[in-house]
Amino acid sequence: MRARISSRIIFILVILALGGCNLQRNMLYYPDSYLPSQEAMAARGMAFWPNGPDNYRGFISRVQADKKYKGTIVVFHGNAGTAADRTYYVSTLAPLGYRVILAEYPGYGGRKGTPGEEVFRNDAKETVRLASEKYGGPLFLLGESLGCGVAASIAKGSPVKIDGLILITPWDTLLSVAKEHFPWFPVRLFLRDKYDNIGNLREYKGRIAVIGAEQDEIVPIHHAQALFASLRGHKKMWTVPGAGHNNWPDIVDQKWWQEITVFIEEIRN
Repeated sequence: MRARISSRIIFILVILALGGCNLQRNMLYYPDSYLPSQEAMAARGMAFWPNGPDNYRGFISRVQADKKYKGTIVVFHGNAGTAADRTYYVSTLAPLGYRVILAEYPGYGGRKGTPGEEVFRNDAKETVRLASEKYGGPLFLLGESLGCGVAASIAKGSPVKIDGLILITPWDTLLSVAKEHFPWFPVRLFLRDKYDNIGNLREYKGRIAVIGAEQDEIVPIHHAQALFASLRGHKKMWTVPGAGHNNWPDIVDQKWWQEITVFIEEIRN
């Protein structure tokens, strides 16, 4: 009887391991297929980038030809919704003098593709390369939750110089977060995507701003603290008091954003 039970357990674990990609995808990625019109985005001060909706990689803040920008900030959003949902980054960062690109992932919005770490990393590197080629530097990356994993993977092997990172509600490793949420489940068996932010940022030399939400229920703040402790370069951490994983934008103000951007601009090697 004991041997039979053991065989069943092994069988279940094998099935989980073989089906891990689909299981992981369903648990980690929540894409939305919503694609706003060009008119709707224009009303929000945005345009499809680098061109129209048939071949876009994201959205860019309204470009003023005669304006001298402090730099370009490429935003990589969290695992749900689309880039079009993150226009609050434009309303806060554009007035501070930055060109803002809201990068979209394959499989999200109107973009074709299947969500996954390797797919996201390769696509994001091309987005960053195009932004650098078109606008030059300085170039900054902003990651939000899952987007921190994308930004960190680019910083590890970017084809262009990344002058600074802003990581909002990040984790240390995806595995550590998954194990905390599912302590009874063999997550290591089915977790194909690693998003190891500690490993990917180990050698990064630029400035890194880390922002944790004090009451984060999705990625508890100790994961951001563990990541911050592992960083070797110029770094600073902010904690948003009383904030959860999704409502932190309602708590911070423009003065707070200015403090963050001043920090990442202070030293550019």
